[in-house]
Amino acid sequence: MNKTEQLIETPSDSTGTVAAPFSFDPRTDLAAAVELAGRTLAAVRPEQYDAPTPCEEFDVRRLSSHLVAVVRRISVIGRGEDPFSVPSFADEIADGAWAAAWVPGAREVAEVWADPGILGRQLRLPMGVLPGAAAAAVYTHELTVHTWDLARATGQDPDWDPALIERVIGVVRRALPAETRGGRIPFAEVVAVDPEAPAIDRLVAWAGRRP
Repeated sequence: MNKTEQLIETPSDSTGTVAAPFSFDPRTDLAAAVELAGRTLAAVRPEQYDAPTPCEEFDVRRLSSHLVAVVRRISVIGRGEDPFSVPSFADEIADGAWAAAWVPGAREVAEVWADPGILGRQLRLPMGVLPGAAAAAVYTHELTVHTWDLARATGQDPDWDPALIERVIGVVRRALPAETRGGRIPFAEVVAVDPEAPAIDRLVAWAGRRP
C-alpha cells in the first residue's frame, strides 16, 4: 500500500465491496473540482489564448486542451480502462471550443463515478494502480491546481472551497513529499508561504507554484 492509499483507505469486505462509508466522500470533492474547472474554462477569452500560465510548459491554449483531456481521462480511469488511451491534450478541439467539450466530459465523469463501489475498486492511473477513493483525491488535486493556473493566467478569481482544499492539502502533503521532486514527480520545488496563507495559496505552493 502506497502513501496515497494509506491516507484514503476504503474499508471493504472479503468480496472487495465497500463495507462502510468514509468520513467524507471524495467523489463529492472531485465533482466540485470538475464543476469549478469547467466554469473557469468557460470564462477564458480569445485574446488570452496565447498568455503564459504558472505551469511553465503550458500557455492558456495548451492548458485548456490539457484540462479537457484530464476530464476525459477521469472517466476512462473510472471504467477501469487504460489511462494512456486518452492523449494528454485534446488537440482535435478548435480554439474556443474547450468549454463546449467540457460539458459532455463532466457529465460522463458524473455517470461513471456515481456507483459508490468505485471507491474501493482498483483503478489504473498513469502513476500506478490505486483504489478509486485515492484516484478521486489525485484528480481533485490536479484539477484544482490547473484551475488555479488557468485563473491566474486569465485574471479570474474562482470561488474556492477552503474545506475542500484543506482536505486535498492533507493528502498531498504526505503523498507528495517535498524532497522528491523532478523525474517521475512532475512538480517543481515547494514554494515557501505563510502558514496562515489562504488554503489555495498553500496548496499551489506545495505544487511548486508561486501564489
